[in-house]
Amino acid sequence: MSEVRDIAFREDEFLVKTLRGEELKKSYQLRHKVFAESLKWVPASADREEVDIYDLWGSTVGLLHPDGTVLGMARLIPSSGRFMLESEFGALLPPDYTIRKERDTAEITRLTVNPDIRDPKLSTRIMLAVLKGIYQWAVENEVRYYYLEVEHRFLRALRMFGFPCEPIGPVVQLPPAGASAVAAFYDMCRFDERNAEKRPDFLRWISTIETTCGAVVSGRDSALIMAEKSDVSGMVGAATVQQLAGSGSIAA
Repeated sequence: MSEVRDIAFREDEFLVKTLRGEELKKSYQLRHKVFAESLKWVPASADREEVDIYDLWGSTVGLLHPDGTVLGMARLIPSSGRFMLESEFGALLPPDYTIRKERDTAEITRLTVNPDIRDPKLSTRIMLAVLKGIYQWAVENEVRYYYLEVEHRFLRALRMFGFPCEPIGPVVQLPPAGASAVAAFYDMCRFDERNAEKRPDFLRWISTIETTCGAVVSGRDSALIMAEKSDVSGMVGAATVQQLAGSGSIAA
């Protein structure tokens, strides 16, 4: 993708959006709480913010409480930049595996829910809304495929949620905490096909948004991605909505 586009939509009382400025700083603080203090996957920092080189080209989608607290988030890395799977998490790949680096592919990293949330139902609700944000970011940016590195136990949870994430390598104990992690591959079109058959209400929910202006937009699914691709190649036209602007951890 040549230019990454932001998203923003309302989910009940929450706002799901691409984070900028002070909101992005809050996401770094949440990452530190989860990945440095709780999981100890990365070293703690004096400013209590977890930031790395991938933030230079990654986009962060977060779920905001009305008071501005970041309740959940994910960092999405476009194929124009290096994936974490190409370096830090290369051990999760089988030998001779070739990582797809086409413009329709991205990587999900730093996916987490705020560990201060103790209500399991609320935590699940927030996670689903963040996953909806990941889905809508893919639609907006014409991404069909995602790589992700997750705790093995959460891969099962994702599949139960209706996300057909297929493992592409072995389960590996990652230092220093020894977390059981696995790399997986997720196809938006397969997600839509499976849920259209088995969970149509869920597909309708995840592909329908309320914009920050209050307009309800439906049909923002993988079919729109494929239509936009065809439009780029001159085959068909497609309209897009350009105004879209417990540890609690589940993904690296």
